[in-house]
Order: sequence, then C-alpha cells, then structure tokens
Amino acid sequence: MALVRYLWHCTSSFHPHCKRHLHLSLNNGVICTIWQRALFGTSSIYGNVSKQSSDGKKHVSSSNLPSTADVVVVGGGSIGCNTLYFLTKMGVSSAVLLEKNLLTSGTTWHTAGMLWQLRPSDIDVELLAVTRKLMSCDLECETGLHTGWIQNGGIFIASTKQRLDEYKRLQTLGSVYGIESHVLGPAETKKLYPLMNTDDVYGTLYVPLDGTMDPAGACSTLTRAASAHGAKVFENCPVTAIHTKSDGLGLRRVSAVETPLGTIQTPCVVNCAGAWGRRLGAMAGVNVPLMAMRHAYVITERIEGIQNMPNVRDHDASVYLRLQGDALSVGGYESNPTFIDELSDDFSFGLYDLDWDVFSQLIQGAINRVPVLAHTGIKSTVCGPESFTPDHKPLLGEAPELRGFFLGCGFNSAGMMFGGGCGQELSHWVVRGRPEKDMFSFDIRRFPHSVTDNNLWIKERSHESYAKNYSVVFSHDEPLACRNLRKDPFHEVLLTRGCVYQERHGWERPGWFNFEGTATLFDYDYYGVYGKRKHEDFLYRKLLEDDYTFDFPTHHNTIGAECLSCRTAAAVFNMSYFGKFYLVGPDARKAADWIFTANMDKPVGSTMYTCMLNDRGGTEADLTVSPIAPGDDDSPLAPSFIGDGFYLAVGGAAAQHNWSHINSILQDGDYNCQMLDYSTRLGLLSIQGPNSRKILQEVLDVDLSNDAFPFSTHKLAKAAGFMVRVMRLSFVGEMGWELHIPSEACIPVFNAITKAGANHGLRNAGYRAIDSLSIEKGYRHWHGDLRSDDSPLEASLAFTCKLKSSTPFLGRAALEMQKKVGLHKRLACFTMDEHVPLLGLEMIRRNGKVAGFLRRADFAFALRKSIGYGYIRDPEGGPVSTEFLKDGEYLVDRMGDAYSITVHIKSPFDPGNKRIKGLYD
Repeated sequence: MALVRYLWHCTSSFHPHCKRHLHLSLNNGVICTIWQRALFGTSSIYGNVSKQSSDGKKHVSSSNLPSTADVVVVGGGSIGCNTLYFLTKMGVSSAVLLEKNLLTSGTTWHTAGMLWQLRPSDIDVELLAVTRKLMSCDLECETGLHTGWIQNGGIFIASTKQRLDEYKRLQTLGSVYGIESHVLGPAETKKLYPLMNTDDVYGTLYVPLDGTMDPAGACSTLTRAASAHGAKVFENCPVTAIHTKSDGLGLRRVSAVETPLGTIQTPCVVNCAGAWGRRLGAMAGVNVPLMAMRHAYVITERIEGIQNMPNVRDHDASVYLRLQGDALSVGGYESNPTFIDELSDDFSFGLYDLDWDVFSQLIQGAINRVPVLAHTGIKSTVCGPESFTPDHKPLLGEAPELRGFFLGCGFNSAGMMFGGGCGQELSHWVVRGRPEKDMFSFDIRRFPHSVTDNNLWIKERSHESYAKNYSVVFSHDEPLACRNLRKDPFHEVLLTRGCVYQERHGWERPGWFNFEGTATLFDYDYYGVYGKRKHEDFLYRKLLEDDYTFDFPTHHNTIGAECLSCRTAAAVFNMSYFGKFYLVGPDARKAADWIFTANMDKPVGSTMYTCMLNDRGGTEADLTVSPIAPGDDDSPLAPSFIGDGFYLAVGGAAAQHNWSHINSILQDGDYNCQMLDYSTRLGLLSIQGPNSRKILQEVLDVDLSNDAFPFSTHKLAKAAGFMVRVMRLSFVGEMGWELHIPSEACIPVFNAITKAGANHGLRNAGYRAIDSLSIEKGYRHWHGDLRSDDSPLEASLAFTCKLKSSTPFLGRAALEMQKKVGLHKRLACFTMDEHVPLLGLEMIRRNGKVAGFLRRADFAFALRKSIGYGYIRDPEGGPVSTEFLKDGEYLVDRMGDAYSITVHIKSPFDPGNKRIKGLYD
C-alpha cells in the first residue's frame, strides 16, 4: 500500500481526468501499467522510445519504426491488443500496433470491464468464453503476469415473469456450453446479496463464474505476450494517412500507413480505433457506420458489506452495479444519450463533465435495488466517449470497398467483454481470409452501402439500439428508427391492404397482414426524448407490442391463416427485397463452376438451387442460379453481354454479403467477368399453392403445365402486357412460380394477379408465413439452420453439391474430407406434440445427455405442431450417422421445462415432394 500511496502523491500535478484514471485503477486493486511507465519509464517491450522534453510533451523516436509490416493494427485498446496477440499466435511475426497516445487511452481505460457469459446467441456465448478463458487463465499461464481478472460472479434481476423467462432461455443455452447458472427466488437472492432490496424481485439468474476485467492490466499483458512473439507496439504514433493503390482492374487495395515517424508499407490495416474508427475509415475512403456517444457511470464512496458481491444487471431499471473494491460503479443505458458530433484526436484519457439531467434517470433504479446508495456519497464520475452501431453489434471483417482494410470497432461499450473472442476471429479473418465461427452478425458486409452511406440511418438506429439495449429480446420485434428507407414498387398498395412491414438492413419487406387498419410507419420520434413528441395512436407500434411474448403471439392465428391459405388455395408473397444479380462475361461459366456447388453445366432455361462455400466447406450462402441468354443493354430481365451469363436471386438480408463474397473470389481469381446489381430494377412476386397454376394461367402467355414448364426452370413471358421472367420454384413447399418483374410493370402485373386470384382464394402473405411454411417443409434459412460454420453435408444438402463430377469447386476438398472421416454434427428435424411454442435456442438432450440446441423453430400450421431444427452431436465426440439420430430418445428444454420431442430425418410434411410438382391428391 505504501507504493500505492506514493503513486497517488506523485500525481498531484496531473490533469484531474488523468488523476481520476489512476484512482480508478488503484481502486480496482491493479496498478495501471500506463502510469507505471509514466512514472518509471517506458518498458523496453515497446517499439518506440519516448522522452519528455521541456515543453512537457512526449516526443517519439522513429528509429525502430519498420518500413514494412504484414499487418498494421491501428488502436491500442482492448480489441487492438487482442487482435495483435492472436495475430502472433497465428504466426504473424511482422505485426505492428500503432496507438496515437498510450495504450487504452481512447475508450478502453474507462470501461466498466464486466464479463457476462450468457447472451441470446450461441456465437456470442462462444466469443465470451474465449475472452474469459484468456483473461482468467491463459494469459497469466503464458506470461506469469496477472491480468486483473476478478471472479466475483454476476446476477441478472427480473422484476417480471416475462423477464425471468428471458433469463431462463439464456440459462438453457448456457447449459449447452456447460456454463453454471442458477435461477433464484427473492429470498435466495437476498441471502447471496444482503444489501439488495428484493421486495419487487420476481426472480434472478446467478452466474457464479462471471467476473470483472481490468483494462490496463489486460492490455499490458496482451501486448507483452505479443511482443515476445515479434510484434511491435508504437505509442504516441498517430496515423495521418492510409495509402491505397489500384490494380489493372481498378480494384483498390491498402498499400501503406503514414505516420509522423514515417511510412509503413503494408497490405493490411486493421481499424481498431474505437470511437475514432469512423475517422480512420474516412482516411481510406471506407464508411464505418458507428456513432460516438457519451457513456457514463459513477463510483461511490466506500460501502460497508459490499466487498466480494457479484456484479448486478437490473435490465428492467436499465442499470448495472459493478463491484469496485469496497465500492460500486453505477451505470446503465439512458433513453437520451448525448451524441458526440466531433471527437478530437487528442482526447486521450479524456472525460466529459457528467450531465446529471441525463444520468439521473438511472439513479432511482440503482437506489431501489441497493437502498444503501441513497446515503452513500459519489467519489468520482466517469463520462467518456464510446462507439455504438445501428444494430448494437460490432463491426468486423474486410471492408467491401477496400481490400486489405479490416474493421475491428463499434463494440457498443462491450469491447473488453468481446475483445478476446473477436480478436481471435479477426486474426483468422486477416490471415486465412475468413473467421472460424459464423460471424455474419458482426461482419461489416451485413450492411449494404445504401445504409452505411446514410448518416440519418446510422444516427437514428444507433440511438434506438442504445436506448433498447436492456430491453427484452423478442423474436418478432422490429426497429422504429429510420424506416421506409428502401421501398419496392408494391409498398404502398400492400400497406393499404394491411401489410405490417419488417425491416432488413434498410429494406421494407412484408411481415404479415393485419385487419385493424393501415400500419403506417412514422418518422422516428426518439421515444419522446430530445424534445420530440412521442407518436400517439401508432398502430404499427401497438401491433409489435402485442407480440411481445414468449408464448404464442397475439397474431398467431392470423399468421396461421396466411399459411393455410397457401397450403389449401394460394398465397402471393412480395419478395422484392431479394438481391437480383447477374454474373456475366467470358469467364462467367468458369467462375460459376468454382463458386457454386451445384452443376452449372445446364442449358439456358434451367434454374439450380445451390450453395456457396468457403475453403473449410462452410456455407456462405444458398441461392438460385439460372443460365440466361444475352439481351438488350437496357433490359433489366437480360442485359447484353459477351460469353456466358447467370441470373442470381439471393436472400435480401444477406445480399451485400453474397455480393462481396462473389466479387472477392472474382478478384482473387482474376476472372474475366463481372457482377451487375439489378436489385432495385426488378420486383419479385411469388405465387404459391394448389391454385397457383389456375391463377397464373390467366395472367401469363405461356403454358404452365408440368410438361411445358417443369419445376426448376424459367422462361421469359408476358404478363399484363409486360415482359417478365417466370421461374417455377418454391420456398414454401407448394406448386408455384416466381415472377421477376421490371419495376415499371410491378403494379399492373400485381393487379392482374389479384384480379385472377379473386375466384381462387388468393391471399396476401408475408415473411412470417414464409418462415413457418419453409420450416414445416424442411427448407433451410441461411444464417438460421444453415450458416458459414455448417457444411451442406451436415445440413443434408449434399444434393446441391457436384461431388459425383470431377469439377473442382471452392470447399470441395473440405467436403471430401468430411465424407472420409464422418460428420461430427448433423441437422435433424424435431416436432413436439405439446401445444407450446418453440422459439429457437432450446437445449436438446439425447438419451439424457446434452446433444445440441434448436437453431431455428416455429409453429407448423398444417402439421399443427411446434417444429424445430438443430444440429446434433455425439456427447462422446464420435461421428453422427443417420442411425445415431434415429436411435435416440429426445427431450427439449424450454425455459426450464422438459418436453418429449420426435426426431425426423426428413420433414414430416410432404416427404415425397409431390406438392412442388403439382401432384395433389
């Protein structure tokens, strides 16, 4: 303690913000490594030599700055240090980290540093497990240095049954990964945390192995370990420019990083600049969709009896309570955070004055939970910059507009918690071209340029995600911020017919159809803050809130009626938000053979359902590909081209991901062909059901009989006097056709279909019906039961792969190896006789042992059962065969209750695929 007192005395002349930083670190029981270096000299592990001159400023020698590097990481916070560490673990010895000031000086130094193991995503849980293991064990074993990890546990507080049900879902998923957790009643919670008021507590979820991290200790230890493996760290070395070069095809690539100390030639830059990430991206011509906001907490005076208590999250009060030695840090998420319009480059170890008008809304909730706070003083306040994103997920991966420029920013105040897991995945991305896990929810390529270029969308959505961070996560919730950004030609006419829209990365798509009125979407009201008036009589918001439940939603029967209409008569689905691309050129066929798993040696007029894989055999997408003949320059149905041409229809939510994946392969393979994006020039209607042929035969000028127009084929035809592309396909398991329609023809064609369908039971239906119908039939949804960490063999999609041919394709070697050694997980269908909903993430037990969880679930209205799909593993680690699946007895854990479920190798609905062929009994 004498050393601690001495350090505090030595800082008497420091800036108040800097002194506060030291105080926070000392109070946590870890001496901040930044201040160790400030007082005792710069450690020799760092690449720079810092000296303090008479003007009081740090001046850095460039003698050790390398002229080249394999990778340059920009930003010395949690994610930057973790990424550098894992790059060296992967054998990158020429890696450099550049920090404009000192390590952690941006936003990491003032982070609360809590680690909660449970979240409503299996990928999140896996990433958090990496961080926890690294901080609690691996780093200290490797370096002999303590990272500052404190294992004090964590408690989630539920004030309602609904909130506790959410926690039970988290507990269920955590059990799949062996995470210990306990649902406690109020009395048990009081015994665990005597200072807590439990009078209004419905229940809690206690996770004993949650804990707290020290940012300074963690980052110092990470960089020491990385430096021991050849990495170099340069502090006080800001990046002033990022140089790019264009190849012969005009493709931009990173070429160098410029600093005041010199220029480093490098093919790869990783943007880990946190709240400054947008500015660094702009240097490279990359749009980084994040917002800087003020995020605050206060540190109390000493509280008797608080020592060794768990951290607390009271989501209903939007408050957290973090153990801070013998005190508490109190913070949370306000409804009216302060945006930071301009964040200066020299705002290092900087804090803002706390705006009590903003922060005070959290105080009452904290006092209610721990009443002693009402009589406890505030020792210090911490209000610093943090970066937040439009969907409250980090931004990772290679920027689609600049090769070699990777993002590792926008962590929404969770950079310490996700640092280890995301740093590991980002290092794989840089070195191997892709992450090991399914990181689509974090991938910058999830966002199309139409939203990353839209500052209003970024601001409004980032605010809403911040304000709702502690809200209960419901399956059918939708954002209210910045809606109607991208609308297709059918939007208004469907709105007047009761359409309740969903939003997917800027696109509006039909969710379902209500009968209460027009569900108009209004301009964002910021939930009534910032002087905005909260919308009244907002039917759309009411319809969303009606479905805020973990039971069958209020509109369950309405969705069911849409589904059953499709099964018994006909339904029309507007799928215009799909990506519609053309792959054309002299090498288009050669590229298609390599990119797509299906046999592309098919004549014009064929349509193939296919996958795209990565080199590990994981599925990057599923889509349809149709060979086409050249057309006219101005035709959206068939552009002119030389060579071969293919029309690609891809799911709209993953359209940018698909586009970027294909273009990266074309660029790396130097194929003489190109991609054309016609997504906004074509609408897409899908008419499905037993009566679809009768309806469309009145609209189209082509024969729709099975012989003339078989399944998986396409033709150009006239509808209502306009040329359209007609495809016989189904995403719902019924006879049906898709019409790909030029934008100017959409409404006339829709009116003709509606008129023809009036006598055949045609009904409008949306994506909630598609979700139910497709899972009932056993069709996959990419990023649901089919992801980049699932192979087609594991997902029972071997029929999409040309493995019987000799044609090479991306991922083939990995699939052949899987066939040789056996599958260690396999997708299976499960149905449940009990009339309770399945939502996904429910744990599956086989013969009493944990074997997996449901990736995707819904209610199957024709089967009249809940249905789900999950990947089953052998708890003993062996291969999973069809016989292994069949032989087991299965239970599903739904929020703590066990139900018997029946396994199916094929979907129990129309297993012979008669209906899509028009063979109705």
